[in-house]
Amino acid sequence: MLKAISESKKVKSKSFSLFSQFQSTAVSISNMNWRSEHIWIELLKGSRKRGNFFWACILFLGSLGFLAVGASSYLGKNIISVLPSQQILFFPQGVVMSFYGIAGLFISSYLWCTILWNVGSGYDRFDRKEGVVCIFRWGFPGIKRRVFLRFLMRDIQSIRIQVKEGLFPRRILYMEIRGQGAIPLTRTDEKFFTPREIEQKAAELAYFLRVPMEVF
Repeated sequence: MLKAISESKKVKSKSFSLFSQFQSTAVSISNMNWRSEHIWIELLKGSRKRGNFFWACILFLGSLGFLAVGASSYLGKNIISVLPSQQILFFPQGVVMSFYGIAGLFISSYLWCTILWNVGSGYDRFDRKEGVVCIFRWGFPGIKRRVFLRFLMRDIQSIRIQVKEGLFPRRILYMEIRGQGAIPLTRTDEKFFTPREIEQKAAELAYFLRVPMEVF
């Protein structure tokens, strides 16, 4: 009887320990980064960001407004009462409005497609135990819908930070591979809150991979 109670306590203790480990892993994954002594896995969000949803909605609604004004000027009556357009001539104002509306619909459709297909999402996996680096990205439908790259860790020469100043300054993180050139690890339109964050990320990754860090 005592033996059975002891075994039951051991099972409960083991279950609690596994549950705690699962919770900590889930929290790490939810933060888009999971790291242990030998493995570094970073999940990438891709195009499904709040900013992309916001601009896709704004462009879509604005394009419909421009098209409504252009169509109203052509028909000579207001399609939408909120947008008085009877005083607008179809040529040239109505034509320009229609052109802006069609162009906006194309751009918003492109944004919605990238959101639907979640272009740019994927993961980076660095395994020091096996000495392998795996990079996976989702792309547009077609031959390059799934982009999968696999390298040996000994071929990594350095981690590079490319600094681009100007009107829209940004910092891009690269991984220099022997015989392959520089492989980008961050999107060109991905913005970090501060330069210190991407520098810290580059330093931690370079330390994990045991390679130097370069800035150019």
